[in-house]
Amino acid sequence: MKIRILAITALALALCPAWGLLAADAGPSELPSPLDLGGAIGYALDHNYAILQAREAVRQQEGVIVQVSSQRIPNVNAQGQVERNAAAISQVYPASNELWSLQVKATQTLFAGGGVQSSVKGAKLTRDAAVFDLQTAINAALLDVRVKFYNVVLDREKIRVEEENVRLYEHQLEDTKNQFEAGTVSNFEVLRAKVYLANAQPNLIIARNSYRIAIEQLRQALGTPSGAAFPEVTGDLNFETVSYDPVSAITSAHAHRPELQKLEKLESAGTESVTTARSSYYPNLQAFGAYQWDGYSYVNSALGNANFNGWTLGLQSSWAIFDGRATAGKVRQAKSILEQTKIAKASEELEVDVEVRQTLSSLQEAGELVNASRQTIDQAAEALRLAEAKLHAGSATQLDVLTSQVALTQAKTDQLTANYNYLVALANVRKAIGLSDALVRP
Repeated sequence: MKIRILAITALALALCPAWGLLAADAGPSELPSPLDLGGAIGYALDHNYAILQAREAVRQQEGVIVQVSSQRIPNVNAQGQVERNAAAISQVYPASNELWSLQVKATQTLFAGGGVQSSVKGAKLTRDAAVFDLQTAINAALLDVRVKFYNVVLDREKIRVEEENVRLYEHQLEDTKNQFEAGTVSNFEVLRAKVYLANAQPNLIIARNSYRIAIEQLRQALGTPSGAAFPEVTGDLNFETVSYDPVSAITSAHAHRPELQKLEKLESAGTESVTTARSSYYPNLQAFGAYQWDGYSYVNSALGNANFNGWTLGLQSSWAIFDGRATAGKVRQAKSILEQTKIAKASEELEVDVEVRQTLSSLQEAGELVNASRQTIDQAAEALRLAEAKLHAGSATQLDVLTSQVALTQAKTDQLTANYNYLVALANVRKAIGLSDALVRP
């Protein structure tokens, strides 16, 4: 069955103020028990440390927008002073030895060569780029969660295979002992059965250790504190085979990969940065209004104290007629950064195309290996059944049965590994073409 890639409105979701990805407390505070893949993804969205850091980077950029936007609204400052001086150096007449002053002044930028507007637009575009950085962090983290979750399931199933293998060898040893007591086989057959059983034990020990390590790796990927109890992991390695059209897959990647969307935003922000740099060529015009209170204490006590207050309105302007080509240098830097962003975008597009083709090829290979492993396990099971039947009929040896058992165990392990590799390949394809788990939050 061939599935065509459908367009996902990732940008609209990313820029929506109510986007759930920015709500760090929206998910479960504790790991679900038992833990399935959906629960693991939901928990990681709110506890994975890479995702949490990326969220804070978005909030940091929101602060930059507020800071830059402050130039568009009136700024109000208060300034005051109190001083006491010798009468001989008084700067007012009659002489004063004590004075105080308080001023409240509001300033509004009227014209800045377009620099204020372009700065705000650039900050917003950079914020949008940070949101796509967040999506990139989420995609990478959730891919890691999927792989680590499948690792746990794989190692758990390997334990079951090895335990079943040990039980079969134990059963085979018992049968051989019974046959030895009946005088139908030699002691060599009993010794060989013991050797096969002993050789099966290390594989079981290794499988159990791998499972414990896989649990800890999944804990790390989820962001679960080390002291917290880890629940039972549920799930299997079963799947439905999926195929993707290469052309549609690349189209989807270009439309939805956050790395490309980020560079598009940075390219637009770079254009605004050029405008901001050019704004220094133009004069700056501001309107201001102030109200001031002044008070004096005269040296001549007969004059007493005097207080004055009043308001001031006006315009102020500054224009760097020649700044030693500093503005020209800033414009050149901004243009260079813009060109670098365009080059980076072209390079990223090529990298994404190659990644999509590679992941699709790996998925095809994994699917073929799954089919091959299924045929092998059926053949190995049938071979063991025939070997046991021939052994009881006296036309086969114990070695034939043991060899067939080894082949079946290897076939089962290979099938588990093939299923695991297919699921991992599928997860890599989803990430490569921009199908994000975060857009379908559990």
